[in-house]
Amino acid sequence: MELAVFKSDGKQSSTLKVSDDTFGADFNEPLVHQVVVAYQAGARSGTRAQKNRAAARGGGTKPWRQKGTGRARAGTTRSPLWRGGGRAFPASNRDFGQKINRKMYRAGLRSILSEMARDDRLFVCDDIPVSEPKTQALSRTLKTLNSEDSVIVTHTYERNLWLAARNLHKVNVCEVRDVDPVVLAGHEKVILTSDAVKQIEEWLQ
Repeated sequence: MELAVFKSDGKQSSTLKVSDDTFGADFNEPLVHQVVVAYQAGARSGTRAQKNRAAARGGGTKPWRQKGTGRARAGTTRSPLWRGGGRAFPASNRDFGQKINRKMYRAGLRSILSEMARDDRLFVCDDIPVSEPKTQALSRTLKTLNSEDSVIVTHTYERNLWLAARNLHKVNVCEVRDVDPVVLAGHEKVILTSDAVKQIEEWLQ
């Protein structure tokens, strides 16, 4: 299949032949959902923790004798029934990660890219010229391309482009190696440079 290549002024300059396996795959909604959920789950820290009665400091001695006081039996002041005691069922550190095979992950990315290409939400640009880190200049270019809500994928790190886009809350800039399903699915459109398209094809083979 072929993708239209646009200039920064919004006019089509040429076409780029791409792999049908990468940009023409069928949309697999259950797989895309699984990949997105697994990626989001892997980003959770899982560092919430509470103390049980053994981990709570203190309570080493029996607060009063077993019999004769008229009070209920107590072996420690760190019981969950006591103020300052440990929790009965405390939360502990856990890993929320879900196992996703490499083939499944890449197939999910191919499915997302292919669906966006079919919906005319994927654009290929020869280059996005940003001579200086000015947000206003980049905003005008994206408005010309009708892509104010988009992720720009480049083949290498471009400092001026990254600095110009960081104040645009609906625009994200990343390299091919940093592309993930949440970034792709979280924006209305995807803008790829020609070199980025070639790298994506090599990566998702």
